[in-house]
Amino acid sequence: MERVDVAIVGGGPAGSAAAHAAATGDADALVLEKGVPRADRDRLGPDSTDAAGILDYWVDIMGIHPDEFDDGVVQRKLNRAEFRGPDESATLTSTGIESSYDTFGYTFHRARFDDWLRDRAEDAGAEYRTGVSVRGVDTDPSIAPGTGNTDRPRHVVELASGESVGADFVVLADGPQRTVTNRVLDEYLPADAPASERLASRTANHIAYQEYRRVPKEVYEEVNDAIVFWWGVMPGETAYPWIFPNADRVCRIGLTMPIGLDIDEFDAEAYALLEPDDDSIPQGSEYVRRLLEWQYGDEYDIETEFPLVEDAGKRGGTETYPISSTRPIDSPTDAGIAVAGGAMGTTSAFHEGGDHVAVRTGAIAGELAAEGDLASYNRRWKETIGDEIVRNVTMADMVAEYDPDDWDRIIGAADEMLAAAGDGLLSQPYRSGWESAKLLLAYKWNKRRVKKSYVGIDENEYVY
Repeated sequence: MERVDVAIVGGGPAGSAAAHAAATGDADALVLEKGVPRADRDRLGPDSTDAAGILDYWVDIMGIHPDEFDDGVVQRKLNRAEFRGPDESATLTSTGIESSYDTFGYTFHRARFDDWLRDRAEDAGAEYRTGVSVRGVDTDPSIAPGTGNTDRPRHVVELASGESVGADFVVLADGPQRTVTNRVLDEYLPADAPASERLASRTANHIAYQEYRRVPKEVYEEVNDAIVFWWGVMPGETAYPWIFPNADRVCRIGLTMPIGLDIDEFDAEAYALLEPDDDSIPQGSEYVRRLLEWQYGDEYDIETEFPLVEDAGKRGGTETYPISSTRPIDSPTDAGIAVAGGAMGTTSAFHEGGDHVAVRTGAIAGELAAEGDLASYNRRWKETIGDEIVRNVTMADMVAEYDPDDWDRIIGAADEMLAAAGDGLLSQPYRSGWESAKLLLAYKWNKRRVKKSYVGIDENEYVY
């Protein structure tokens, strides 16, 4: 049986960061990645799909400055985010959070980013193996790391090929679908509260869809240094479309929405992207078409002047991907297992994606595995990304039941706050009216509440 110090399931941002940190710490690290073909990549790699943008303070959370990247990873530097409601809008030019990065943020090419992370891990000495499917992990918690004999290592990672890999530590980084993670965690949770039910993607996750389109010069000039979001124009908790700029007049135009919405639960006339004769929630491609027609159809022929870039994305200039909208979970570290990135619920449907927190949690897991003790992992990730997770969960909870009128009200209040404060969304709300003050008070109250219970599975729930 092949033996390594650290076996990592999944080769996305969390998995590659874990491999890099483990190898840097002189551990023998192996990444096992199923591999997905993409139109914009010439080798198998992870399912590199998300909106792919980083804000200024996320650079510090991730721990990698964009100057370190290869050419072509960063697509556009940003100076603002635009939030548009049905009738109101607000523009944010500062996150209000201290950062070492001196611009508002940047967009990046996700496949090139993942490839850079992979190359960095391999340069540090890790092995990255693609075309490999993991069936499961068999663990004997009674075996201490480094003490297993040749017949029985602490962990046995079972591959679909029938082969096995023995390891002292396992990092689960298989993304928000948690194909392997759910099965592994079920072994350590009570039978009446399994991870496969508590984290089930059909009831807890969102789905996202985006298209790569080359836009007219005038449109590109309007958005080439901004990320644009629309709120209250399509139904569903934290459901919204967006435009993110790439290079060469290409924009990623997409949306995120909960899985399994019933259109009969919504008033179609209240939402700009629904039509009265819709008998079901539109598909992602239809939503994008309606968004473009709504915003630009009066001036442009959308099909001819906003063409798909067919050699981009996963296939034909389009891609669909899951987003974990569950709360983050602790890991069964006493068993020598750490869950990182999307698999632990660090991504967020509210802010779309979570590469920065995926990289950081993976790096913590790899570092501790190399040191031979994962005991502090759950404490470490909370200290490092806890505030970011609490912000996301708080905002998502606050807006969960918002309808279009609520979004107009809140975006209008935010615009007044920004105009009064000049910098930072939640600064000095008393200068901009009662609605703004209510927004701040609600945020602070909800944040205190969320901070006490933002972990979806606590480490004390695991049974060994």
